[in-house]
Amino acid sequence: MGLIKEFREFALKGNMVDMAVGIIIGGAFGGIVQSLIKDVIMPIVGIAGTADFTNRYFPLNAKAAEAIEALEVSSGAPVSLETARTLGPVMAYGSFITVFINFMILAFVIFIMIKVMNNAKKKFEKEVVEAPKPPPETPEDVMLLRQIRDALTAR
Repeated sequence: MGLIKEFREFALKGNMVDMAVGIIIGGAFGGIVQSLIKDVIMPIVGIAGTADFTNRYFPLNAKAAEAIEALEVSSGAPVSLETARTLGPVMAYGSFITVFINFMILAFVIFIMIKVMNNAKKKFEKEVVEAPKPPPETPEDVMLLRQIRDALTAR
């Protein structure tokens, strides 16, 4: 029974629950950012030129290069990365470029969100009015002087 009790205490700690909530929200946020990248930003980038780099590759040996070139000539269209991989070894640098661009956009969006949150937090902290501190306690010597004063005025 001790093992089950220890596991329950571990699983229900505040930090563990907070982490689980953060992971779930992070997954949902990732979907939003991926949609932003795919549906909003990349079409704008596509206006300037080709936005889809996934089919960019470089054949790694002469046999693959010849097979790819022969297929392109016969079909009259560029060979997809998937087909090129079946013809021989290729370096798929386009996939890396796409993932890198997505990462940079995601990192920038997260940076902007954290910046906005920090600014909002600072503004909120400024708005919170601190309760006035009670006046410091009167020192004992001042209290004695007051008593002497009050006794002299009473005479």
